Amino acid sequence: MRKRIWCVMVVAASLMALPLLMRAGEQHTPLKPEFQTSDRCLACHNGLTTPSGEDVSIGLAWRASMMANSSRDPYWQASVRRESLDHPESRGLIEDECSICHMPMARYEAHLQGRKGEIFSHIPFGPDKNKKDDKLAEDGVSCSLCHQIGKEKLGTRESFVGRFVIDPPVAKDNHPEYGPFQIQNGQQRIMHTSTGGFKPTEATHIRDSALCGTCHTLYTTALDASGKEIGSLPEQTPYQEWLHSDYRDKTSCQSCHMPEVKGVAPATAVLGELREGVHRHTFVAANFFMLRMLNQYRQDLTVQALPQELTTASDQTITFLQSQSARLTIQNIDAASGRLQLQVLVENLTGHKLPTAYPSRRAWLHVVVQDHNGQKVFESGALNADGSIQGNDNDADPLRYEPHYREITSSDQVQIYESIIKDLNGRVTTGLLAGVGYLKDNRLLPHGFQKQTAEPDIRVIGDAADDPSFADTGDVVRYSVPTNNAQGPFYVEAELWYQPIGFRWAHNLGPYNAAEPRRFVKYYESMSSTTATVLARATATH
Repeated sequence: MRKRIWCVMVVAASLMALPLLMRAGEQHTPLKPEFQTSDRCLACHNGLTTPSGEDVSIGLAWRASMMANSSRDPYWQASVRRESLDHPESRGLIEDECSICHMPMARYEAHLQGRKGEIFSHIPFGPDKNKKDDKLAEDGVSCSLCHQIGKEKLGTRESFVGRFVIDPPVAKDNHPEYGPFQIQNGQQRIMHTSTGGFKPTEATHIRDSALCGTCHTLYTTALDASGKEIGSLPEQTPYQEWLHSDYRDKTSCQSCHMPEVKGVAPATAVLGELREGVHRHTFVAANFFMLRMLNQYRQDLTVQALPQELTTASDQTITFLQSQSARLTIQNIDAASGRLQLQVLVENLTGHKLPTAYPSRRAWLHVVVQDHNGQKVFESGALNADGSIQGNDNDADPLRYEPHYREITSSDQVQIYESIIKDLNGRVTTGLLAGVGYLKDNRLLPHGFQKQTAEPDIRVIGDAADDPSFADTGDVVRYSVPTNNAQGPFYVEAELWYQPIGFRWAHNLGPYNAAEPRRFVKYYESMSSTTATVLARATATH
């Protein structure tokens, strides 16, 4: 009798423990991150206005940004195709690596499933692409990506090249989405219910520059003809440049590129209370030209933003550049012995090198001298209608480039602030996967950037490294130009021009017999007169 009672008790205890064992077993199966497309977010994060009536809608601002259109970027698509043609044996690895920051959600989920990221299987976008990974790929750098990045590894080299960590769900159907504000329980329930399990969660790291540094710090692995790794290139390093400047203690990436709304504003249209410190999601940066291209070829590229939204975004980009990027000053003008002597001081007002990030970008000085009759006596750095720069060796010959100048004495010399990539044989290249270093990097330095102590990945390269007039306070370029017996007073105009995609970077795609490179070169040539803009201007008379 006692034995039967003991057996019953054991069986009962086992049955009672079974649910606990099952739950314990479930806990050993890791919950995986998930993503949702932006259409699940826009309904509540549009229709936002300040008390003064200004529209600060998050969704509308985002969808006209380069973040939202990262996967539609025709230059990126053409460049990936070029690299795949140059290195056909590494095509899968190339697509996987190049999808990290342009199709991050689709790539992240592919890795969770044990697959590599893909690019061209998702393109072209359209109504026939209804699979979840196609939709995630099309959505670019979307809400559900940035707002799920956790603080783990932020600021470390391990997090760079898009190696951010998406925090796993707290429980099934409980995915934290981070924001800067404390959220009431009622608001949490609304979003949790409407999105199928995503929960707004307060987290201060969402405003940390290190979060931006995960995708905007890129190292490219160089490959030889067989696919063997032969070197590494610090392709984009604005985060490290910022860390090495005075701005690291003053201004974050978000404070410049996601400008704060003045006064109070709502962050959501549903039960949205007015808050201080709401930031715009315009992601204003520097690529006005690509925004224009996306607008002009919106049908080809399946762009979702309205034409007026992209026009506003490109106009805001140029306003941002012209008000916050650089300053020019003309100094020490003197005319003697048939020559005009002057100095142009160029100052970088940003928190990183100027131009920054992708090496297709360049800035240069355009200087014109006129006599008392308004006749041109001298000109250096004129922009041609096809997007090339007069006198620039690299635009004329892909294997040459303009050096850094301390003094300019003739019209075929141009001061161009740029990074020039070299291949294993020391030749100029625009192929990222051929790049093992730089022949030149004289991009303008931010205040506080000491070139003598800069780490190798962000160092100044070429004659600018030894030029005492090239420093964090700016670059002083001397001009000594012949006046050819012209009479003064002389009128001098100096401009700093900027071009997101340089002539050579576009036209080096021309020889590739594939749809994406051919399409981009066609787009570029049709818009060549709009490739550049003036950042700063100064005038003087002597």
